Amino acid sequence: MSAHHHVQSPSTTPDDDADLARWDDDGAPPAQPRSSPAAWLRVGAELGDRLVALSGRQDLLVTCRPGTRSGAPAAFYPTLGEVEFDARLFAPLKPHEIHPRIMGDEERYPDAWGVFVHEAAHAAHTVWTKPAGANPRVLEAALLLEESRAEGAHLTRRPTDRRYLRTSARTLVMPDIAHPTLQGIEHAASVAALILGRRDVGILDAGETKAVADLCEKVLGADLLTTLTRIWTAVHQCADHDATTMLGHAQEWCDALDAAAPALPVPAGLADLLSGAVGVVMNSMAATDAADLAEQAAANDAMASRSEAQAQDRAQRAGQRRQAAATAKSVFSARGTVSPDGTPEPRSNPVTGTRRPTAAEQSAASRLSRALRAAAYRERTEERTTSPTPPGRLNMRAALARDAQRAAGSVPTAEPFTHTRRRNSPTPPLRVGIAVDVSGSMRAACAPVASAAWIVARAAALTDPDSLTATIAYDRHLTALTRPTHRAPEHVTTFKANGGAHNLGDAIDALDHGLALSLPGAGRLLVIVTDAQYRSDETAAAVTRVKRLTTAGCAVLQLTLTARSLHLPGTTLLHLPKPSSAPAAIASAATDAIRRTR
Repeated sequence: MSAHHHVQSPSTTPDDDADLARWDDDGAPPAQPRSSPAAWLRVGAELGDRLVALSGRQDLLVTCRPGTRSGAPAAFYPTLGEVEFDARLFAPLKPHEIHPRIMGDEERYPDAWGVFVHEAAHAAHTVWTKPAGANPRVLEAALLLEESRAEGAHLTRRPTDRRYLRTSARTLVMPDIAHPTLQGIEHAASVAALILGRRDVGILDAGETKAVADLCEKVLGADLLTTLTRIWTAVHQCADHDATTMLGHAQEWCDALDAAAPALPVPAGLADLLSGAVGVVMNSMAATDAADLAEQAAANDAMASRSEAQAQDRAQRAGQRRQAAATAKSVFSARGTVSPDGTPEPRSNPVTGTRRPTAAEQSAASRLSRALRAAAYRERTEERTTSPTPPGRLNMRAALARDAQRAAGSVPTAEPFTHTRRRNSPTPPLRVGIAVDVSGSMRAACAPVASAAWIVARAAALTDPDSLTATIAYDRHLTALTRPTHRAPEHVTTFKANGGAHNLGDAIDALDHGLALSLPGAGRLLVIVTDAQYRSDETAAAVTRVKRLTTAGCAVLQLTLTARSLHLPGTTLLHLPKPSSAPAAIASAATDAIRRTR
């Protein structure tokens, strides 16, 4: 076949272009791009670019125009290296709306793309050439069998194209069934090859093709259908260049039909029966594809919802961190009581003054400091390495083994020198936050908690310069009793408990941000001294913060002083019948927290 040249004349003349330019801004609606054969040149060129990836070949030309020389929706000409494509497959889209070069644009015209993928399968795998003098009937049978073989081979290379190969079956097979070139038994055999052959390469499902399988078995008989199935199954294993094997299977196909056809009656209206069965298959395929698309759309929507929820969660957490930072800044920067938004509340200040620590408190701080240093101590780590040369301690057994290997003529692998490297393990610092309830029911806790706050802060400062502690008294408002600094406090801050309501959530936020209780790398402890007799919303706000801290690895201890106290979920509850034992309990919990740090 001789080469074809496609020369397209321009859709407008230079004079037309000048006239349009003069009227470019006349207020009228913009001129719509015209659909002409020349306008499809770009679409054909972009299809050619995509054909490289689909077929693995770079020597092919794609021509796209309304109508084809062959009359088929598309065709591949092996001798020309050309794929011919009918532009009407893109209807109702216009050429300026089609951009195949953009990945994903094919989602807008899946039927046209399915036909294109089918021709790409032929371009990649139908590369055997017919020998001179081949029997036309045998050659026609070989091309019939090649339909499913080429698609099956393409599916092996590009399994994600299965969706488009299914749409091409609806576009290409139905017209062939409705306007057959074969009659009678051969027509039924060709339908079996086109439908059931695609089933056997995994393009169609067995349930979808049942109507055609049952009709073909009834018309052809079980024995002949089994023989034909064996033939196209063998064809599916044929190599792309093996023309001899392809024509041999095609000859076997023709022989099987010639041997069985005379004994098989042809049902009346066979063409209509076959068209109806294929129509059932196509409807089943359409329903399956629609269900798959709906499932995929639901999965995409669920993923989008999860992504949106995650984004909202991240934004919410970022907002909470900003709010916690603002709360910590307002509490620890102020010299008195503040509301969570930073507004000073001098009349609600529970602080009654300061006093010098007693000798017992100073002694307790010293004991706690020694206990914390002991708990934070980590043994040095040892790392032993071997080498064939010094430095290191000589291992005589390894040295003799190395000499023996060398004497035997083998490559010496023994390493007789051992070197031990010892490294000091850093001691973890301590972070302790104390939140004390100063509502009216907590009067008994004021003196022991004030003492405990000073003891813990003093001991932490003496133990490690990186250790930090802080204490916040909370009711409706927040008051910093000790602040997160590296300096040991000089005086004990005393306070009273006569407040109302409970703002433990914001107190935890301030301590978390000021002491980095959510971050690893230190012994972390949050002590909450409260009877937990809160409203439901106050409890919920506190439990949310406690859960976040425990999930991050921070120990949370709740100290209660009365039998009427409630347990905050997520905390370790410790009931103290004697309020004076609170400093020892807090010190013990701090020691355990730093000992568990790794």
